[in-house]
Amino acid sequence: MTAGLGYLAFHTIAIVPIIAGLALLARYRLGTRRDLVIGTLVLSVLALVYTTPWDNYLIERGVWWYGEGAVLVRFGAAPLGEYLFFLFQPLLVALWAARFQVETVRPLSVPLPERALGLAGAGVVAAAGVALLETDSGLYLGSLLVWSAPVLAIQWAFGWSLLAAEWRVVLAGTFVPTLYLWIVDRAAIEVGLWTISERYTTGAVVPLLGLPIEEAVFFLMTSLFVVQGLVLYVWLVARLRAVELPDSSPFAALFGGR
Repeated sequence: MTAGLGYLAFHTIAIVPIIAGLALLARYRLGTRRDLVIGTLVLSVLALVYTTPWDNYLIERGVWWYGEGAVLVRFGAAPLGEYLFFLFQPLLVALWAARFQVETVRPLSVPLPERALGLAGAGVVAAAGVALLETDSGLYLGSLLVWSAPVLAIQWAFGWSLLAAEWRVVLAGTFVPTLYLWIVDRAAIEVGLWTISERYTTGAVVPLLGLPIEEAVFFLMTSLFVVQGLVLYVWLVARLRAVELPDSSPFAALFGGR
């Protein structure tokens, strides 16, 4: 491994070529190219802003660390490669998910009990995370679930019923990139690019891969965020274009407008 270039080399070998290949073979069935580009850019920026504090905190706690010569430059506790990954993963997942088509005729107005059910589901995730945080071994997984809960709360409260109806798209859009990221993450751990702390993890692993369950859940959750976010964004844009709003306000469609 070339000194100081390990993480960037990882992107060059394992991430950038996949993004380039998906871009060359892209099929925009989920929404228009413009809508998907805008949606992906928004998700990438949100991922960078939202993930940075949590990621830096865990690095400072020693939940994981990087191999000798793997880091070229750091911003805070996290290396440049980490920030690039926050931008690359949404793009990779979005380019894959773009090939699937969803039905967007469902009205935007959702009964409050349905929204409350979505919030309750996210609350269960948060509660599980808080319980895990009671022990050192639960720090990574517990903080991950607590960190994930607000995103799930927003997405599920806004449109869990649509996501449930389009479960095949959500599943296919999420699973394939997640599996790929599991494989390359396991390879990165194997070559010592980064090391996951035994003290702050449960010790559970994904069968066959031997990947720490915390890493597996991270890639699953973050890929799910992207797919759900794009599906909901495409739904929102399609309905706002199709519906005549009495007061020309997009909020009318969300809260009972025609």
